[in-house]
Amino acid sequence: MPETIRSFLSLAAPVTRHPSLITCLLCLLLWAVAGSSAAQPRDNAITLYAAYRDGGSFIDATTGNKLPIEASGAGAISLDLGIDASRQLQLFVSRQSSQISVEQAGAPSGAVPGTLPLKVTYMHVGGTSFLEGRIGRGAYVVGGLGATLFEPGSEGFENELRASMNLGIGYQLPLGERMALRIEARGYATLVNSSGGLFCSGGCTISIKGDTMTQGEVQVGLSFRY
Repeated sequence: MPETIRSFLSLAAPVTRHPSLITCLLCLLLWAVAGSSAAQPRDNAITLYAAYRDGGSFIDATTGNKLPIEASGAGAISLDLGIDASRQLQLFVSRQSSQISVEQAGAPSGAVPGTLPLKVTYMHVGGTSFLEGRIGRGAYVVGGLGATLFEPGSEGFENELRASMNLGIGYQLPLGERMALRIEARGYATLVNSSGGLFCSGGCTISIKGDTMTQGEVQVGLSFRY
């Protein structure tokens, strides 16, 4: 198990650069490992996903304009630990590099808006439940609770961490004894709860606010069972 944990953390390196998330990740992982003692051989898996994410927006607190997050590709990884014949605990990380359109301060009316680079990372603990019985084949439902890390890539803005959740459905097709193809669709909801000044650490050219942010994601993954 220690080798599996090290592999998972190395693949989730963008998240582990943040000390508060490292602590949370390790606590959730230890809890998941402790709950998987009843698992059968090869009911555990690591899955790597390629994804496409859309949706999500904020509000310009000054003008009231909507500031959408541009749709883009994403990458994800999950560690699934069997707890019985049809269910797994899941530790899940998904990361998107995108941007939001923002009106430049002092720009003439109708000017082309600027952009604010933004990385959005979800880190959740939850589970999967296979609807047709045995782990590793057929349709399943998935979900989790955890945190969303927003990382704006511009001077004068700072990272923000907010509580979030995900729900989804998927289908797993075995490709052999140890490998399988996963196809999933997930929805994310993040409690932003900001009335202005989101991401601002001083010198911001725009005041951003938001309540609840939602996004949707489709994923294709290659799962390795052990």
